[in-house]
This record gives sequence, structure tokens and C-alpha cells, in this order.
Amino acid sequence: MSTFERYLTVWVALCIVAGIALGHVMPGVFHAVGAAEIAEVNLPVAVLIWLMVIPMLLKIDFASLRHVGRHWRGIGVTLFINWAVKPFSMAALGWLFVGHLFRPYLPADQIDSYIAGLIILAAAPCTAMVFVWSNLTRGEPHFTLSQVALNDTIMVVAFAPIVGLLLGLSAITVPWGTLVLSVALYIVVPVIVAQVVRRSFLASGGQAALDRLLARLGPVSLVALLATLVLLFGFQGGQILAQPAVIALLAVPILIQVYLNAGLAYVLNRAAGEQHCVAGPSALIGASNFFELAVAAAISLFGFNSGAALATVVGVLIEVPVMLSVVWIVNRSRGWYERGATGKGAALKPVSREI
Repeated sequence: MSTFERYLTVWVALCIVAGIALGHVMPGVFHAVGAAEIAEVNLPVAVLIWLMVIPMLLKIDFASLRHVGRHWRGIGVTLFINWAVKPFSMAALGWLFVGHLFRPYLPADQIDSYIAGLIILAAAPCTAMVFVWSNLTRGEPHFTLSQVALNDTIMVVAFAPIVGLLLGLSAITVPWGTLVLSVALYIVVPVIVAQVVRRSFLASGGQAALDRLLARLGPVSLVALLATLVLLFGFQGGQILAQPAVIALLAVPILIQVYLNAGLAYVLNRAAGEQHCVAGPSALIGASNFFELAVAAAISLFGFNSGAALATVVGVLIEVPVMLSVVWIVNRSRGWYERGATGKGAALKPVSREI
């Protein structure tokens, strides 16, 4: 891991501050950027998200789905957390905290929108940053690749129906066309582009050519991530400065959600006898969010200045530092985990620690 990646939290914090400051000083510029959209999809955000996600997706060989059976316990636990627990638990936490406990302290006309943003945030498992978290926990690379490939495959068809179902239960009108368009632009298109480029480089120059491409594109992905943060926090800077209490209140269900799902996945893997190098990434994949898609979908559905967009941006605000804290917990608890894990899988060693 490069020095730049090692201090990613610092760069994220600086970009957040820079985005808020620039949005406050130059609101006209950010309004103009925000107006550059087609079919309610912001073009600058789309380009940055593609630059961020495609280099990560180039690492994924969808043929790695054949490895699913090797770590079926971890795969099963992660799928259960991602698709059967996380969206619904976030909806419940949103209704409990935002809809009831915090309702007197939040703008009444934004309550439903805040809940919608939280649901959107939880409905898409993390893709891009998973590789960073996996490396930090010395995760099994074949498991991580298989899990991400499987999640992306499921997300293409499951994200819109799950969000639509839960938003419908929240009595919010769902513009299905915009939601499906967001899924196509931020999942389907990047996956297709990445796989075409990957196969082209492998066919022409083999793994060495692909590795050289990934090395060149690595900084592009991180710079795009940071630029996206500057842009998003520039859009939301006014609301963040004007509503610090709202930000803090919205962070509560998100924090509970992260630690709840990470802990549940970690414990279930331990009970199933899965090895630590699988349980670590499983817990992190189960807890983290594809915030790029969440922010884009929230903006597309409800607008830049909506409560939904703000709720997803709060997810961006706390995503990196919170996930780094989960990484720390997973690494520090390795001894406890391995003493309790049982079965053949617990005795195995990862074949590689690099993705």
C-alpha cells in the first residue's frame, strides 16, 4: 500500500473541508456544475464515479465466481447480511431514530427524505473500497474477488427492487425510470467497460499488461474519489454548515448500522468455522456501502439539496474513518477469533495476501 493510500483518511478529511469551504465561497460555480445533468443524472459526478469505480472493477475477473464454493460459509454469511439484513435493518433504524426519536429535532418536511437516503445508502454493498479494506485485514483475495463479483451481479437486478420496496413502504413515490437509469449508469456500464478493457489487455499483453494498466490507473481512482468528495461536499457545504446538529443525528443510525452488521457477519463466520482471512473481509463487505451509487441515486431521485442526498453524504462523511475502526477491531481480535473458530476452514492458510 502506498503512502498516499496509507493516509487516505487524512486526504478524505482535507477534501471534505475543502469541499465545504469552496461550496461556501463559490456557490455559483457549484450550482453551475450541479445543473450539468441529463435525465436528472449529473454528468460531472457520473464521470468522476466512472473514473473511480472502473479501475477497481478492472481487478475483478467475473470468472472468479467459480471460486464461490471454496469459501461457501463466508459467501453465505455476507450475502445474508448484504441482502437479507442490511437494507431492512437500516430502514428499521431510520424509522426508529429519524422517524420517531429524532423527529422533534429535524425539519419536518425532510423526515421522509432522510429515511429514503438512509435506505438507499444501505441497499448497495461496497465495491470500490472493499479491496482496500481486504488488504488492511490481510483478507483472502479469491474470497474478496468472488464476493464482489457476486454482489455486483446481484446488485444489477436487486438494488432497484429493494429500494423501491422499502421506499414504497415509507409512503414515498418512487420514480422507477430514474432509479433504473442510475443502476445502469453506475453499475452496468462500468462493469461492462471494465470487463471489455480487462479482456482486451489480457488478450494483447497478458497479466503483465493488465498489471501495468492497474498501476497507472490506481492514482486516477483515488484522485477521482477525492475529487468526488470535494464536489459532493461543495454541493452540500451550505447544508452541512447550517445543520451540524442534523448531520450528527443522521450519523447515529448509520454508525449503529455499520457496527451491527460488521459484528453480526464477524460472529456468524466464527460460528460457522470460517477462517479469519475470510471473516475479516466478510464483515467489512457486509458493513460498508457503495456510497458512490447511493449518492448518485439519491441526487437523481430527490435532487442535490434534498434530505436524501444529505443523508447519503453523511454516509460518505463517516464511511472511511468508521470502516478503518472496523479494520482495527478485526485485526486486534484475530487471536480471539482463531481460538473460537472450529472446523476444517479455520485451520487453512490464505494462499495470498495481495489482491
